[in-house]
Amino acid sequence: MTLPPDKAAIFLDRYQYLLEEALLQEIMEVAQYRTFPKDHVILDIGDNISHMPLIIEGSIKIQREDDNNQELLLYYLEFGDTCAMTLNCCMRKAKSNIRATTESASELLMVPVHFMEEWIIKYPSWRAYVFDSYNVRLNDMLDAIDTLAFMNMEERLYRYLHDRALVNKQTDIQTTHQEIANDLHTSRVVISRLLKKLEKEEKIQLSRNKISITHL
Repeated sequence: MTLPPDKAAIFLDRYQYLLEEALLQEIMEVAQYRTFPKDHVILDIGDNISHMPLIIEGSIKIQREDDNNQELLLYYLEFGDTCAMTLNCCMRKAKSNIRATTESASELLMVPVHFMEEWIIKYPSWRAYVFDSYNVRLNDMLDAIDTLAFMNMEERLYRYLHDRALVNKQTDIQTTHQEIANDLHTSRVVISRLLKKLEKEEKIQLSRNKISITHL
C-alpha cells in the first residue's frame, strides 16, 4: 500500500531529525505502508526476514523464546525505533530469532531488507541510525538482565506495568494476568497474588482485563 499523504507528513515529521532528506524520500518510495491491529504477530521466531519495520504510529513488543517455548520480554519499540536484532538478522541473512507483536494498533513502513547494506554505504545518517539502534537495544537487554538478576518479582511486575503504560501513553493497560505471566516468565498465580498486593498498596487499580497505574 502506498503511504497516504497525511501519514507521509507524520513520517517526515518524526524521522527528519534522524535521517537525511534524500533517504527519507527513498524510504517513502520503496517501503510498503501497513496497518496492524493490537496483538498481531508481525514477525515470528524462525521466519525469513523480508522487510524491516519503521514505526509511524503504535508500539511493538519484542520477545525471545526458550527451549520450552516460554517467552521472555526483551524490550518495546516506539516511533523512531527499529529492532537491532532484526537488523542483525537482516545483515547476516539469517532467520528471525525474536517475536515481534504489536503492543497497540500500529502503522508501519515495511522496508525491503535488500536496501539495508546499500543504505549503510550510501547514507551516513542511516549508518548512524543502525549503530545507535544496536547501542540502545544492547542497553535495553542489559537492563533486562539486571532486572532479572537484581529485582524481586514484585519490583519487576511494577516496572513492567509502568513501562507498558509509558509505551502506550496512557495509565490504563488492557491485558490479562496470563499475558503478564508469559512476559515475565512466571506463573499466573504469582502474578495474580502480586497484582492484588500492588492494589492494596494503592499503586494500581484492577478491573476485568484492565490494570490502571495510579501514578505514572
